[in-house]
Amino acid sequence: MEVGPGHDPIVEIHGLNHWFGTGEARKQALFDIDMTLPRGSLTVLMGPSGSGKTTVLTLAGCLRGVQDGSVRLMGHELHGAGAAQLTDLRRHLGFIFQAHNLHESLTALQNVIMGVQVRPGVPDALAQQAAARALGLVGLSDRMGYLPANLSGGQKQRVAVARAIVGNPALVLADEPTAALDKDSAGEVIDLLKRMGTARGTTTLLVTHDNRILDRADRILMLEDGRLVSP
Repeated sequence: MEVGPGHDPIVEIHGLNHWFGTGEARKQALFDIDMTLPRGSLTVLMGPSGSGKTTVLTLAGCLRGVQDGSVRLMGHELHGAGAAQLTDLRRHLGFIFQAHNLHESLTALQNVIMGVQVRPGVPDALAQQAAARALGLVGLSDRMGYLPANLSGGQKQRVAVARAIVGNPALVLADEPTAALDKDSAGEVIDLLKRMGTARGTTTLLVTHDNRILDRADRILMLEDGRLVSP
């Protein structure tokens, strides 16, 4: 599947609607969302709990099927896409969730290597080198052999960030990635994502309530009750 530099913007969303539930319990969660994410940009999506932020994130990330409207990811339409195509596209994405979702039985290095292994055919030695570099970028070169139980909450989240960026993804989707970090560490993570945007063209869509990082965003979007409003 072609996902190269010719596809710009990375994400184009038009007329997106989404519902949860069935029958009388069916409730609309998103209303006519339009959104474009240019290559290399860092967009922050804000809004109250339940406003639909994570739903947008999961739809753009091929984790949920598009019901109505258009979501184009790296030039590929997701509405009506098959499971194999969605799986292939996910290999070109990096995910950072509020819960770090680390495997407790694996070291920090091994957890990050898993971010490389989603792409078939990468030799083990290259995967290990890439994982070590990614941990260095988030300031954890001295914690590569540590199990998650021996890391602080902030360090675990930085491992999760390293796992997301290790495969040089076209798009990083981040759900509250700085929630467990102090101000300086939060700023370092966002600055890293910004540098990746400049150097590699990596695009980031970041859901947050963290006002400390807003000045670093290229653009801030606001969701309220499933609708985009002016921030």
